[in-house]
Amino acid sequence: MTLSRRTLLATAATFSVALALPAFAAPTEIKVSLWDNPDMDISSDLGHGMGGDTSKANMGVNLSTDTVAAGMVTFSVTNASKDLVHEMIVSPLKSADEKLRYISNEGRVDEEAAGHLGEVAELEPGKSGALTLDLKPGSYIVFCNLPAHYMGGMWSVLTVK
Repeated sequence: MTLSRRTLLATAATFSVALALPAFAAPTEIKVSLWDNPDMDISSDLGHGMGGDTSKANMGVNLSTDTVAAGMVTFSVTNASKDLVHEMIVSPLKSADEKLRYISNEGRVDEEAAGHLGEVAELEPGKSGALTLDLKPGSYIVFCNLPAHYMGGMWSVLTVK
């Protein structure tokens, strides 16, 4: 079989374009567990940057990894609680020790001031949800903002490189 010069050039051009196209990678997945231990004493003032003893936290946010590459990130969230509703919110941090604006009389973080990027809204015990975000390099906080949960230690920091 003999191919014409035109066919060879067209085939080469198609192959070259295919090589130049970016590959679309699947988002990086972070498994998030929202947990609480109702048998522990209720701690407070354990919000990010407050210097409290987080080993005394009676609730928390566990991330399967605390560092990911910039780009699309999927947070696969499970409420591991047997009794309490939890949620997961992602906000950027300006610095590693930044304190989020807290509304004391409501027992929650000011989400607008924190730069709320997205959330998995209230999850009943045992339920799951997901959120995918395009994250730039920097630090982010992943937290539950139901009344008193953030101050109970329910947050983790994520680094995006």
